[in-house]
Amino acid sequence: MSNQTYTCPMHPEVVQNKPGRCPKCGMKLEVKGQENESHIEHSMKSEAGLQNYLPLIVVVGIILLTSLTLGFRDTTASVFSFTRTVSYFMIGFFLTFSSFKLMDLPGFAQGYSTYDLLAKRLFGYGYVYPFIELFFGIAMIIVPTDKALLLAEIVVMAFSGIGVAIKIAKKEKFQCACLGTFLKVPLTKVTLIEDFGMAALALLLLFS
Repeated sequence: MSNQTYTCPMHPEVVQNKPGRCPKCGMKLEVKGQENESHIEHSMKSEAGLQNYLPLIVVVGIILLTSLTLGFRDTTASVFSFTRTVSYFMIGFFLTFSSFKLMDLPGFAQGYSTYDLLAKRLFGYGYVYPFIELFFGIAMIIVPTDKALLLAEIVVMAFSGIGVAIKIAKKEKFQCACLGTFLKVPLTKVTLIEDFGMAALALLLLFS
């Protein structure tokens, strides 16, 4: 019988005698004593691989394809608008990403609190944030170019991105909660697309 114990690389206080996932952040538990040796050395190589970002690539790719298809439909109907096509993407993005978060709201809130500046201090914000994204998506269906809405998106998304940027600058390895707890994406520069990317698109629409 194995005497190995397992722990979370990010939450060493989580210890158990069998494999599993961390109840706090959802990361896969590693054999105690090996996490410090393998985690830092392997993280940069493993996270750089395309496979780690496949869930994010697939989800964003489908949203982009749908947006371009709707844009093409508008073109054939002679009503094409660049801002409308961008809004299609933003609507799909907000609705899809909020849906993944809402599938496991407690798990998302726990993971989000490990890097978001406000959620660290106000845990309940992690429960509210997916509904904010959901609101943005629904509101953009109705008023896609409303200035107040776009300003709110810029502020919320840019602020959220600051927490991600700080963790990256500190070279701390955390699971990104952008796709909830069901699809694991490493928290690296690629995941800034959700926050600063959406803030940039909202800014683009604001001045279009």
